[in-house]
Amino acid sequence: MTETALPDGLLSRARITFTLGIVSVMTLVAFEAFATATAMPAMALELNALGGYTWAFNAYIVASILAMVIAGLRCDERGPRGSLIIGVGAIAIGSLVAGFAANFLILVCGRALQGVGGGAIIVAVYVLIARAYPASLRPKAFSLLAAAWVVPSLVGPLVAGWLTDTVTWRAVFWVVPFFVIPPLLVMVPKMGALQGGEPSTQFTRRVGAGVVVTAGLIAIQDGLSRVHAVGLIEALVGVIVLVMAAKYLVPAGALRLARGLPTTIMMRGIIAAAFFSAEVFLPLALVETRGVSYTIAGLTIAVSAVFWSAGSFTQSRLSGDSDRAPIVRLGALIVAGCLFSLPLVVLTDLPVWIASISWAVGAFGMGLAIPSVSVQTMRLSPATDQGANSAALQIVDSVLVVAVTALLGLFYAAAVAGQGATPATYALLWVISAVMAVVGVIVAPRMRPRPT
Repeated sequence: MTETALPDGLLSRARITFTLGIVSVMTLVAFEAFATATAMPAMALELNALGGYTWAFNAYIVASILAMVIAGLRCDERGPRGSLIIGVGAIAIGSLVAGFAANFLILVCGRALQGVGGGAIIVAVYVLIARAYPASLRPKAFSLLAAAWVVPSLVGPLVAGWLTDTVTWRAVFWVVPFFVIPPLLVMVPKMGALQGGEPSTQFTRRVGAGVVVTAGLIAIQDGLSRVHAVGLIEALVGVIVLVMAAKYLVPAGALRLARGLPTTIMMRGIIAAAFFSAEVFLPLALVETRGVSYTIAGLTIAVSAVFWSAGSFTQSRLSGDSDRAPIVRLGALIVAGCLFSLPLVVLTDLPVWIASISWAVGAFGMGLAIPSVSVQTMRLSPATDQGANSAALQIVDSVLVVAVTALLGLFYAAAVAGQGATPATYALLWVISAVMAVVGVIVAPRMRPRPT
């Protein structure tokens, strides 16, 4: 299927509805992300889960992977409507489970359900953009994904911080279902004509690989959280299993960073892992080392979406047919500078607002890089592979974010088990994330295909 799946006049009118729907559904996802990150320190303290803190984040990501694989295949075969409906429903149910969790295990299960929903939604939205928008409009359409995060970034942490400080962190999860119905009412009626193509001949193999990758990530996360030799062996087995299965979910040559589409998809994970692994520990570090409230810690992250949107708007001014390797490299360089500067906030007496400025600058770099990776992926993808490659983007993102976050969680858990996390602990975690961003700077030029 191509962007002419609908008649031109109908497609033009439908794009207005899709634009409103994309903003609505991504606002839902964004609110959940910012609000949850703000409330997590309080959750970890109440449920006595500091040692397994990263599970609250990685359960979402791990569970999303299999959902992405299936959603990508189903979108190519049947169109994006079904994946969107299932995704929104899973996020609503998962939020209720997490909000009523009596212990940490139940909360992790709720987060996993949310991950299933988030994985299905993001793939459906990417395929919708590829099918309903011509190449000239895709940079602007992808910039909408960043713009949809602005209001939640400002309101989400404030609301979550206020609820956590004055009511309970559980209320942060309870409010999410109220955002579910509007996106469905707006988008679903117009999506019926965006049908898929032929059934995938690789369905069973890809789903099986998705199951194995998910198991591998669970082993990595669980093994690294144990902080002893048996755990390290478990994590190593998880890495081996993951690498063996991942090759079936990404374009050929991705794991060796072949030029063009393979490296483009890998760049998504490299940059995301650097930024989001650092973000996991940012509110916690400010609360624990600088004594700020949950609301203030959340605001540090809140400003980032505005600057991410600004970076995304900047890249949207470029042609949809232009090579995006240089702008992605610039974005990775900005992110690296941000992450290398964060340790100053916990190791010195600099004002806490310095962290907000640093994080905002890094978010601008992410706004340049992430949509540009998506544009480059769609530019290099055949129409019949748009769903699979959209899923591959999200899978690589998830795998590397989980792997790097789990590695940081190992160091953090070791510190907690010892004398407790110190400013030096958080500084080390952020330097590791910064090194990942430097890898992105080095690899980005390989996004450009070889001249023919």
